[in-house]
Parts: sequence; C-alpha cells; structure tokens
Amino acid sequence: MGITIVAIEKIFVVGAGLMGSGIAQTAIQSGYKVVLNDQRQEALERAKMGIENRLDRIVSRGAMTMEEKKDCMSRLVIDARLSAAKDADLVIEAIFEDLYAKKNVFEGLEKVCGAHAIFASNTSSISLTALAAATKRPERVVGMHFFSPVPKMKLVEVVFGLRTAQDVLEDIKEVGKRMGKTMILAKDKPGFIVNRALLPMLNEAVEILDEDIGSVEDVDNGMKMGCNHPMGPLELADMIGLDILLQVMQVFYEDLGDTKYRPAHLLRKMVTAGYLGRKSGAGFYLYENGKCMGTNPVLTRQHSLGAE
Repeated sequence: MGITIVAIEKIFVVGAGLMGSGIAQTAIQSGYKVVLNDQRQEALERAKMGIENRLDRIVSRGAMTMEEKKDCMSRLVIDARLSAAKDADLVIEAIFEDLYAKKNVFEGLEKVCGAHAIFASNTSSISLTALAAATKRPERVVGMHFFSPVPKMKLVEVVFGLRTAQDVLEDIKEVGKRMGKTMILAKDKPGFIVNRALLPMLNEAVEILDEDIGSVEDVDNGMKMGCNHPMGPLELADMIGLDILLQVMQVFYEDLGDTKYRPAHLLRKMVTAGYLGRKSGAGFYLYENGKCMGTNPVLTRQHSLGAE
C-alpha cells in the first residue's frame, strides 16, 4: 500500500505557554488555522496578546503588512475546551515534561479527534512509544520537538516511535517545510539528538561550579570564548529553566541508568530553593524585566559562625 499524505490545514495546540504560543504563532504565519488550548483562560488571553504584540513588532520592522497581520490573527482561535480539537488534522501537545500529564492529554484527545488526526508531542525527552501507548492510534503518534523561541529557531526534531507510520512522517515533513523549518529525524531514545548532547553538558557545568573549579562567569566565559558558544552553559540553563533541566536529567538517569546522567546536586538545591532561571527572576544569574543583573549572590556568599 502506498503512502497517503493527509492535507493538514487545522492544527490544535495544547498548552499556551512559551512553546505552545510560539508554535501557534508560527502555524498561523504559515497559513494554518489554529486552535490554541489551555485549561486556564487567563493563560490563553495572555498568549493571544503575546502573539499579537510579536506580530506588531514584525509589522513595525516592515516585514509584514497590517493586513497580513490581521489575516494571521483571523486564523487563531483560543479555546479552553479539549473538545475543540474535534476537527483538527494535527494536534501538537506542548505542556510540561511529565509522562502522565501528556498521556492524560492524549487519552482525552482520543475521545474527540477524528481517526485521521495525527497526535504530535513537543516533548524534549519522553518516549514517543510510551505516549503512543495511551492512544488507539499509535501509528499516528510522532514527536515534533521545536526549539525556543519557536518563530525564530529553524530546527524541528522529528521523533518516530516504535509504531509510527511512514506516511505520518511524510505528513509532518510537509508541515515543517510549510513552516520554514529544517527537520532532523531522531530515533525514540531519551533526549533524542539535541538534548542528549546538550543537557548533560549543562549539568556538568553545574557540577564544575559546585566543585569550585570556576565561578559562574568563568564557566560561561570559558565555553563562550574557548569553544565559540553563543551563550554560556549556565546562562543557557537559566533560559531553559533549571526545573526543566532537572526533569530531563532525571529522565535520562532513570531510563539510561548511567551515573554520568545523574542530576547535579547543586541543580537539585537550586530548584528546591525556587531558583528556576529567567522565569523566576533568579537562577545562576539575577534578572529584572528580562535583563541580566549579575550573578546570583547566594552562589558566592561566604558563611561564618562569627568570632568566639
């Protein structure tokens, strides 16, 4: 039987956070009709406003006309109901990295989506085969790992599970091309390609800091100036979110069973203390209105019991 490529026109995006709203924006700019979904109405309103503001900036640079911007926004609908996915050709789940939460989403979608719909996950580390097992369409489940910020980053990592059908990969290839993305194909292994290489490096940078081999600035400057990286590993960890780094490293450690993937002790402490990076205003650095204000002083503070 030959490959049948589905004409995907309606996309349902689950999760109105940074990734979900970025995926929705990219999709409407590419001509797709999009329903952006989240359990929280306030998150949906905030995401819609953010998309509109970003499109306004594109208009102000002369890269888009006001009419084109209005056309884009006309293709976007926000809806807190999962049942709004009933007409979707493609669902892209973009919630937080938790297997059970993602499975619950797919189980709910299974009850409302047509048999032709493709279920894609933006997961950066979780098994697509495990997610597919929560559905009655495992051959139509695939990974679409976008990178932040989605409208600017060119890469999409396409991940195939054990039962993902070839025609689904062909359909996703067409979506990626229409969105202007470069796609790489990855086997269903923890972290896939990019994060399997990148996140252990970030975790090791935290270990280096914890062992007092170098300061926050020295670790970051060493990798930027010595390896020509655009950002230092601790800066990048702050941008990704220390809680997300910890979650993914824990998945690596549990699934692969190698101590080299064990989350750094300092990383655990930072997350426990509420230092999550840019989104919390403090990680390895302090942030104010998105601007870096210097190193987090808790990492350099010296403690003493004082004089006798």
